[in-house]
Amino acid sequence: MEDNIYEALYRYTRALSVALGFRDQMTQLHSERVRALSVELGKRCRLDEQEIESLKVGSSFHDIGKIGIADRILLKPAPFDDDEWKIMKRHPEIGERIMLSTGFEGAELAARVIRHHHEHYDGGGYPDGLSFEQIPVCARIISIADSYDAMAVTRAYHSARSHQQIMDILERETGRKHDPDLMSIFRGFIENSQFRAA
Repeated sequence: MEDNIYEALYRYTRALSVALGFRDQMTQLHSERVRALSVELGKRCRLDEQEIESLKVGSSFHDIGKIGIADRILLKPAPFDDDEWKIMKRHPEIGERIMLSTGFEGAELAARVIRHHHEHYDGGGYPDGLSFEQIPVCARIISIADSYDAMAVTRAYHSARSHQQIMDILERETGRKHDPDLMSIFRGFIENSQFRAA
């Protein structure tokens, strides 16, 4: 029954991902890779079926709130200034509202994951400054997958980094941005993942 609930939620919200892809294909492709990495990490963490399904939906649509960000910011080929960054940081809250508006059973858990995927393990993230176990485990998982993939791909404002460069950065961020226990598990499988950077 739970599988059917989340499958329906994913199927009916998939149109949102396609819509975002027409505005920003890089974000759509990024979300697909983040989903694959997140689900793999979630399974290795032995999450239960409901958590895995929530993770699938939350990771697929973690950036859906970017559909509410103006093109002049979303597609800017340079780093954001302070005002632009404040606007961009609203995308998790926008994404939460979009997911909740579907009214589907299961949307509330997925919306919570979307809202908190930019929280930091030490409390320094956004939008709510949550820390440690206050952050849903699925959001902590997405944070790692999101960071890895964002650095692995060339963007308008930075070149793709090598796998070792990315891992060095993630290691420095562990304990501050990322959950150390989850990073330990991620470290164990990314070396042989099809999504490993060059």
